[in-house]
Amino acid sequence: MKELVTFIAKSLVDKPECVQVDEVERDNVFIEMLRVDQEDLGKVIGKQGSTAKAIRTLLAVTAAKQGKKSKLEIVE
Repeated sequence: MKELVTFIAKSLVDKPECVQVDEVERDNVFIEMLRVDQEDLGKVIGKQGSTAKAIRTLLAVTAAKQGKKSKLEIVE
């Protein structure tokens, strides 16, 4: 799932070298912590959070197919 978030984020931003995804597991939930360059933060979040919501949806579907739960946190 970390690879999925990394791929999507790098495809959206102007500075893909600054994309960093850390995966943490808490209570059987995988938390993907996404960090991007400050200038690219708006591109990852999107208007009214639409892009972030779409990424979260893809992540949830992928996790469900693997019998897991996952969550996305965008860290500033």
